[in-house]
Amino acid sequence: MTERITGVTRRRAAAMAGAALASPFLFHIARAQTANIKVGFPVPLTGPYGAEAQDQVRAAQVAIAEFNETGGLKGRQAELLVRDDKLNPGEAATRALELCETDKVDFVVGSLSASVQLAVNNVTKARKVLYNSISQSDAINEAKDFSPYTFHEALNPHMTGGAVGRYAFAKYGKKVAFLTADYAYGYEMVRGFQAAGKPMGVQTLIDVRHPLGATDFSTLLPRIQALRPEVLVISNFGRDQQIALKQATDFGLKKSMKIVVPILLYTGRIAAGAQAFDGVVGGTSYYWGIEKTIPSAKAFNDRFRKMHNGRVPSDYGSLAYAGVKTFLMASRQAGTTDPQAVIPVMEALKYDDYKGPEYYRKCDHQAVQSVFIIESKNAPAGDPDVFNVIATDAPNEVNLRSCEELGFK
Repeated sequence: MTERITGVTRRRAAAMAGAALASPFLFHIARAQTANIKVGFPVPLTGPYGAEAQDQVRAAQVAIAEFNETGGLKGRQAELLVRDDKLNPGEAATRALELCETDKVDFVVGSLSASVQLAVNNVTKARKVLYNSISQSDAINEAKDFSPYTFHEALNPHMTGGAVGRYAFAKYGKKVAFLTADYAYGYEMVRGFQAAGKPMGVQTLIDVRHPLGATDFSTLLPRIQALRPEVLVISNFGRDQQIALKQATDFGLKKSMKIVVPILLYTGRIAAGAQAFDGVVGGTSYYWGIEKTIPSAKAFNDRFRKMHNGRVPSDYGSLAYAGVKTFLMASRQAGTTDPQAVIPVMEALKYDDYKGPEYYRKCDHQAVQSVFIIESKNAPAGDPDVFNVIATDAPNEVNLRSCEELGFK
């Protein structure tokens, strides 16, 4: 009896193997339906944006854990494949290529630079892999760089500069100087501020450029001070922002002008302390303190605290959470990770993951969302509540460049 069962089992196994060899496509489909969902995550763990990137990893881990604990996709679990893009477009392209072709990821989420995210996007869209960028860029929304596989969870500079500019120019004055990082992020932020300021009659007195990674602004700040602007917009990021604000404070610029930044970074404020940031106004996609009024923020913060020893998430960390979570939500709704099924679900999503209502605009897959205007306060060392939310720019497509402006017909 045993011999007969074994023989039948062997014949059936041989038949199944033959079918798989005859139709390898069916084998790959079966494997894809049971394998882990792989989320590639290239971010600059080394370099001047390392603190922000590390928080992005922490927040992405929260999204992965939540998805897995609620059953995954038909039992399939998600995993995060973190790679260091070193804030270099060439390195980022190499890492993205490996994630797509070697690791066979289902989705890619990440980046923390305009040029780096464009390099990743070039790789992913050519291979028809879904990519959600979590860094600010205007170019990624434009028709020449966009693809159906490209989504942009982050704010873009037009939204950010516009929101902060409309608030600051109306309140503090219309004679404006810019201190600008000499790369795409800086240029696009200045363009956003100037677009907001044009109908208000704002005058640009000077736009002083500095290289990425600058450590000494002592020759640039006196030039700005001599022009007596009412508002100084410092358009840079990471350690550059911390150093520029500290030196501007030391030079006494705050006594004669209001200092504004497009993005007021939580990690930077914690690292540099209260004095350098005191009174500085900027924009953000997220501040953990909104948990007092927004339930989804409270839920996200509590889970982040639980997973990461009581820490609270940063602004760029929260973007990573949403960037990963929306792909996983959409794949669950679609019942598959197949991009052709996930894309229309993403385009139809109305979600409140962590900050209030959002959705992706169909023409360019930009996340339409609120921008919070915040001001740094003189909180004591160790206190995580370092900003006041002083205004909110509600989600509104009017504050985005139109689809026609971006090159869509």
